[in-house]
Amino acid sequence: MSQQLTNVRSQWSALTSKYSIYIILVVMVIISSILSPAFFSASNFSNISSQISVTTILAFGQTLLIICGLIDLSAGSVMALAGLVAVMAFKATGSIYLGLIVGIVVGVACNFVNGIVVTKFRTPPFIATLAMMTAARGVALMLTGGQNIYQLGDFVVWGKGTVLGVPTPVVFLIVVIIFSWYLLNHTRFGRYIYAIGGNQEAARASGVQVDAIKLKAYLVNGALVGLAGVLYMSRVNAGLPNAGIGFEFDAMTAAIIGGTSFSGGIGTAVGTLAGAFIMGFLGNIMNLLGVQSYVQQIVKGAIIVLAVAYDISSKNSKIKRILGSIDEKKEAAVSNA
Repeated sequence: MSQQLTNVRSQWSALTSKYSIYIILVVMVIISSILSPAFFSASNFSNISSQISVTTILAFGQTLLIICGLIDLSAGSVMALAGLVAVMAFKATGSIYLGLIVGIVVGVACNFVNGIVVTKFRTPPFIATLAMMTAARGVALMLTGGQNIYQLGDFVVWGKGTVLGVPTPVVFLIVVIIFSWYLLNHTRFGRYIYAIGGNQEAARASGVQVDAIKLKAYLVNGALVGLAGVLYMSRVNAGLPNAGIGFEFDAMTAAIIGGTSFSGGIGTAVGTLAGAFIMGFLGNIMNLLGVQSYVQQIVKGAIIVLAVAYDISSKNSKIKRILGSIDEKKEAAVSNA
């Protein structure tokens, strides 16, 4: 009887651990709806989705990198540079499509440099992307002389338009969600990402081209960062060289809350989406309740600490369970002998 109770508790613990992020999301929606009647409405959900679309797209790039054991501190600055160059390309040619393509190319180019510095020069990702963060911001300020660019005209369609009644940023977000989910779950590249993050040397010994996969991960991240830059500049209807400050940390927060482990090898696209919506719902309900902005920053900081602490605690508990299971098998083998 006691063994059955232990098994039930173990199964319940595993179940709640696996789906805890989604349980938290549902509970948050229920509590927020009680606190503010304006929260639970289609228009508010649409507004939240539009607001978090940029940071969520960045979060999918961060998820890919963190699973692989990498990081990108330059996402906010590169996003600003990519969006700014996209705006300048549009202003010069009048083509919204060329502007979109140029923005994505700039994001990919900057992350190509990140990838090369990390893989070829063996520079820690933290240092490499920190340098890119400073350099990209400097280039953005240099291109505009520190001045904003206004009157974007038709370029705003990327951030303020609609497709069949759905805001364009949300449409892009849906595409990115499907792309990220498929990439991580149904491609060899995705399997290699998990393998490298779980044990890089074991992956290398298995024949995985570790450096090539890391470089590709940065390139995919760059495309998402460039897209986020275009959407952001279009949404605010201006080219802002100082845009995106701290966005990389919001993106990482969404990924961590969604279950992506900083230790690498663990994370899902669906989890990151849930983490992004938790952050979006939290910010939205605090705004609806009139919570001051500096208090919101304190809350976000506390959430990051709790998420990382939970990640470490979960890993330690899992290791203890595995070791305990091994010890039990050894004891059973000795007793049987």
